[in-house]
Amino acid sequence: MQKKKLIVDFDDTIVESIFLQRVNRFLKTSYTFDNFTNYYIDDIVPIDKRNEFFDSFCDTNPYSDVKLVDGARESLEKLSKVYDIYICSGCVMYNMPNKSAQIFAYKYEFLINNFPFLSPQKFIFTNSKEIISADIMIDDYLSNLKGNIKQKFLFTSYHNKNFSDKELEEKGIKRVNSWKEVCQILL
Repeated sequence: MQKKKLIVDFDDTIVESIFLQRVNRFLKTSYTFDNFTNYYIDDIVPIDKRNEFFDSFCDTNPYSDVKLVDGARESLEKLSKVYDIYICSGCVMYNMPNKSAQIFAYKYEFLINNFPFLSPQKFIFTNSKEIISADIMIDDYLSNLKGNIKQKFLFTSYHNKNFSDKELEEKGIKRVNSWKEVCQILL
């Protein structure tokens, strides 16, 4: 029997946002995720300092000290026994496309080192997720849950809490709040 194809996003789904720590370090602030409802945490950086911020952002590996979302590793390992798992993540940064190759390398290295049970042949790096076709997709960014996907799950994150269950239901999307909940539904 062929396994169902499960597409899983990376940033804000498997790992916490890489921007919060970097913004706090750069601005010498102590923001938390509760301070944001917008996806782009870096919007808080003053316009006249953004180039400096993004230069520093790319010069060091933002994934070197990123935190895994609670239960992500264990859940993906369990799910990998039942599903054909693909990790799908954007790597072209809208505000620094010319430096995005380094972000790709950092993500790839993180996945290889932290998820040895996943096949690197099944890592997809694209910002155009609407081209994806799969049985199931889990993502934190609502606009990524397009394409030919049979079951769509919005993984709760700081920037998507304001979408109501009714609003998601109308789009054929179910909210999941944790990896434990994902496993309860899919296993």
